[in-house]
Amino acid sequence: MNRKLIGIGLSPYVRKVRVVLAEKGLEYDHEPMMPMGVPDEYKAKHPQGRIPVYEEDGKIIPDSSAISLYLEKTVPEPALYPTDPYELARAVWYEEFADDGIVKGTAALFQENFLARAFFQREPDQARIDEALNETLPPFFDYLENALGDDDYLVGNRYSIADIGVGTQFVNFAHGQGTIDAGRWPKLAAYIERIHSRPSFKGLIEEERAMAPS
Repeated sequence: MNRKLIGIGLSPYVRKVRVVLAEKGLEYDHEPMMPMGVPDEYKAKHPQGRIPVYEEDGKIIPDSSAISLYLEKTVPEPALYPTDPYELARAVWYEEFADDGIVKGTAALFQENFLARAFFQREPDQARIDEALNETLPPFFDYLENALGDDDYLVGNRYSIADIGVGTQFVNFAHGQGTIDAGRWPKLAAYIERIHSRPSFKGLIEEERAMAPS
C-alpha cells in the first residue's frame, strides 16, 4: 500500500495526521510542501489550497480531521476514537476546539516568534503576542484545566483524537516560545508534558526543532 502525506510538518494539522500515522504504526511518504503558492494541480486535490492532503493508492483525502477519521476506520487498532456516542462527540468537539479555537492564540506566537524574522523578513509583532498571551489563550487554558479534572486525558481518561488535536497546537505554542504557567494551570501543564512525551509526538517535536531559525 502506498501512502503519502503532503504538507510541511510544522503545520499543526499536518502534525496531527503524522501523530495518528505514528500511533497506528503506519509507514508513509512525506512531501513537506509549504502552504503558500501551491500549484494548480494541488488545488485540484484541495480546492482551498490548504495542507494536508493524504493520498493512498489513488484515493485523495484533504483536511486533517477527515484524514484522521479515515485512518481510524481503515486501521482501527489502536483505537483513537471512543466508541461511546457521547464520548465520541466530546472527542470530536475537542479536536474542533483545537483546530478552530486554540490555534487562534498558538498561531500568533508561532508566527511572530518562530517565523517572523526567518520566513517573513520582519520583526515580531509584540502587540499580537501580548494579545494572544493575555487575552486569547487564558480562557482556553481555563477551560482545559477544568475539563481535565483529575484525569490524565480529556475524554474517558483514555488517549484519543481529542488529545492529539489539542496536543499538536501546543507544539506550535512551544515553538513560539510559549510556556504554560504551571502555578495557574498545573493540570494543563502536566497534561501537555504527558502528551508531548509520547513517542509519536516526541520524535516529531525533535525533528521540527532542528528547523528552528538561528
